[in-house]
Amino acid sequence: MLRTPSPRHPLTALALIVGLGLTGCGDKTTQQAKTELGQGGSVVSGSAGPKGAQGADSGLTTCNAPVATLALAENPNGYTMTSHYQLPASPVPLLKLIAQQSGCFRVVDRAAGLRSTIQENELKEAGIVRSNSTVAKGKGFEAQYTLVPSLTFSEQDAGRGMSGIIAAIPVLRDIAGLAGLVDQVKIKEAQVALLLTDNETTEQLAAATGSVKVTDLGVGGFVAGKLGGGGGLGWSNSNEGKVIAAAFFDAHNNLVSQVRELQAKQLPPSVAVLGKP
Repeated sequence: MLRTPSPRHPLTALALIVGLGLTGCGDKTTQQAKTELGQGGSVVSGSAGPKGAQGADSGLTTCNAPVATLALAENPNGYTMTSHYQLPASPVPLLKLIAQQSGCFRVVDRAAGLRSTIQENELKEAGIVRSNSTVAKGKGFEAQYTLVPSLTFSEQDAGRGMSGIIAAIPVLRDIAGLAGLVDQVKIKEAQVALLLTDNETTEQLAAATGSVKVTDLGVGGFVAGKLGGGGGLGWSNSNEGKVIAAAFFDAHNNLVSQVRELQAKQLPPSVAVLGKP
């Protein structure tokens, strides 16, 4: 009886790589640059706001109603992301979008937005802006929870050794260009963590990890899988950024499964929107 080769068998994997390599050898002289707004297959994409989550990935885990106001804080120990990854300095803006799209939290700003509020109050006290300004003391919303992200590890080449397999098999070693093609194959992995704290009690209410493993075939410059990187947030500039963005997406989904069990806190008034009081 014939047996179907296991997809984990080295020869089967190499055959797949060669096949993909051949399909990428067509004539590229007729290709033209094309801009497609809203395209790119991003896991973290779209928007969040008064209309709810717009364009969010279907894999996002959501809540029926928010459970608390949430501030996202930078990890005090930083992030182990080296400069050659060409990544933003912080994943917090990315997580703000994910958290708001999930509908589990009302996100409050404790970074640039807060500094602007303080500045506006100082300008009013200095008599520079109108005295009846809508920005006033006592109107800010408290952060009932704080979420802290952590990048546990990110490996841009966890699949070393494929070339060694080829070198040990004479029939494959002698195929022109095969070793060079396989040198382009890289396995990218990332693991992250999210920690959720109740600011009233300082208790850590929930913790979750997220992880991603992707095989980058190096053919045509694509990463297998739907791993776009946080449209406009800087996480699509490199394959490593896409993998890390997807890992945080996974971690947030895992966190939401815990958050759903929490009793909602007393929330501040909702933002006024058109057509509603």
